[in-house]
Amino acid sequence: MLASTTASVATNTMNKGDVLATARVAGTQAAKQAASLLPMSHLVLVSNVHLNFTIADTHIDVDASVDAVDRTGVEMEALTAVTVAALTIYDMCKSADRTMTIGNVALWEKSGGRAGTWRREEALRDSNDVEAEH
Repeated sequence: MLASTTASVATNTMNKGDVLATARVAGTQAAKQAASLLPMSHLVLVSNVHLNFTIADTHIDVDASVDAVDRTGVEMEALTAVTVAALTIYDMCKSADRTMTIGNVALWEKSGGRAGTWRREEALRDSNDVEAEH
């Protein structure tokens, strides 16, 4: 995104309101709705969703962490959370900046479920990644 767009988000001067607060709510709602959006995903009782945003000069990193009471991984919930949060940022900023792109949504860490714990190698990270963790 343009530097002027990230500045507007950081100073909370975007026309549609508080971009990051809205994206946080949207991402949280999305995590809880993953099973209704993804046909092969099963319903999981989500206990916590945390979304964090890091504003850089020309981009905003979105990081989500999701916990569940169930004995299963919730990577689809976390990936859905970051994707919808990023879409919300786009939606709220598009009148000021149509050059924005959303890219590199990736799972960085997962625990629980049959597969157990998994972590992406640090060397594979890209500075423009949107992160999802469980």
